[in-house]
Amino acid sequence: MKSDLPAGRESSSDSHLSQLASVGQIAAGIAHEVKNPLTAVKGFLQLLQQEGNHEYIEIAQSELEHALSTLNDLLQVSKPDLEDERMQTIYLSVELESILNLFQDKLYDINVITNFNDTNTGILGKKNQFKKAFFNLIKNAIESMDGKGTLTITQEALDGEVIVRVQDTGIGIPAEKLSLLGTPFFSTKPEGTGMGLTQVFSVVYRHGGKIIVDSKENYGTTFTIKMLQQSQLIRKGVKKLSLHYEDGYSIQDFFFRNRKEFEKRLLDEAINVKDKIEEIRKIGNINLLNNAHKLVLYVVEEQAHELIKFAKQEGVAWAKYSLTLAFKLEWVQAIRRTLWDFLYNYDLLSKTESHREAFYSREKNINELIDQFLSYFFISYSKYKDELLELERKLVENLSVPIIPINEQICILPLIGQIDQQRINTIQNKVLTEIEMNHIQTLILDLSGVANMGYEASNSFIKLIEGISMMGCKTILTGLRAEIVKSFISSGISAIQQAEFKGNLKQALNDVFFLKKT
Repeated sequence: MKSDLPAGRESSSDSHLSQLASVGQIAAGIAHEVKNPLTAVKGFLQLLQQEGNHEYIEIAQSELEHALSTLNDLLQVSKPDLEDERMQTIYLSVELESILNLFQDKLYDINVITNFNDTNTGILGKKNQFKKAFFNLIKNAIESMDGKGTLTITQEALDGEVIVRVQDTGIGIPAEKLSLLGTPFFSTKPEGTGMGLTQVFSVVYRHGGKIIVDSKENYGTTFTIKMLQQSQLIRKGVKKLSLHYEDGYSIQDFFFRNRKEFEKRLLDEAINVKDKIEEIRKIGNINLLNNAHKLVLYVVEEQAHELIKFAKQEGVAWAKYSLTLAFKLEWVQAIRRTLWDFLYNYDLLSKTESHREAFYSREKNINELIDQFLSYFFISYSKYKDELLELERKLVENLSVPIIPINEQICILPLIGQIDQQRINTIQNKVLTEIEMNHIQTLILDLSGVANMGYEASNSFIKLIEGISMMGCKTILTGLRAEIVKSFISSGISAIQQAEFKGNLKQALNDVFFLKKT
């Protein structure tokens, strides 16, 4: 970013956090008075819709969904759904790399530059809260560039702090509005609510960090986040959960009885997939939560064959609708982590003393089954994509060599654009195959739309005509321009004597049908 950018604004975390807390307290107060009635109205609208579809009911439902979503976002400022998440060591560069993978479908025309230093320096915090915060920050940066620009993300450790910068070349933020960033319902986007940035500021402040914003209109924006380095690492581990257990429960019984708790824990683990669940359901009719339970059932019951069949079906579904693979990978890994948390709690509640050999045997079986699911999923996904690419290749090939039948014996091949050696090979394969399959006796090659043909391509084109003649098919060339004729002459005009020449396609057709009549 250019040096003439404004010095920026370093947010006062105490005052800003106090503002956010006040807003959150107001939100908590109105939750009971507003959210519950809205939910009841939504239920009655759904019942009315079952009796008869009506456009006004659909509009009302859409507006209610928007209101409930806004209210839930507001409540997150005061009491995030990840508030009870345990503190752990976080390596921000690792999480940033993972989050970037989730935006692969939006980065075609955006140049992404990453420069991560001091990657082994961690911070102490609630990982999923940070993942959601950086997801929102990167999402805003990408949207501000409207699909084109440069996104630069850096990390360094300096003076006891881990410093992350997210820089875009987007539309920028007016100087007079910088002080409003992070305030609920303030957004520079026409339809934005500002809740994404509110969550970013809230998470950073709650962890004792600082945010500095540099921005200039039409040049871009840089968010600098500073967090204290962690002096002592906290090892990751399983978590004791409040789950229901009765004597004699099998592992399957335990999972079925605690299905809702499993879903809640899974959504906490896969925080960035959580907001995509409804979108994925609408696009591909894929229910991620139901499929998660199905995968867990196959794993704990060691149904390897059913698991493989399921993985193949999932691979085809994700490929068919071009769903982002990074979301699937994060989802399955979150299932793995949640599964282990539940197995740990099952052992605690059932007071099962697993011997070391039994534990490692279970660990190996479970991880092998999940890895097997991922392997067959990706194989199936790749196979479907490869087959789709092959179909597209054949379609393009057919479009680039459009052999048009006039009758059972006569066909026209109009060629346009530049003819190079690669395209000559495509034309040769298609033409000779069609002559053999359909017994074509006369092929009219119209070159009026050909822009250019080099020496090598001209030579190969003349050889193609020889090949057509060898198969007993007559060739008529029409629409030759002076430049194309010069290319043929330089390649050897004698080799093309087996073809007839007509000034244009209309003349060729008239002569062919006149000869047939006589």
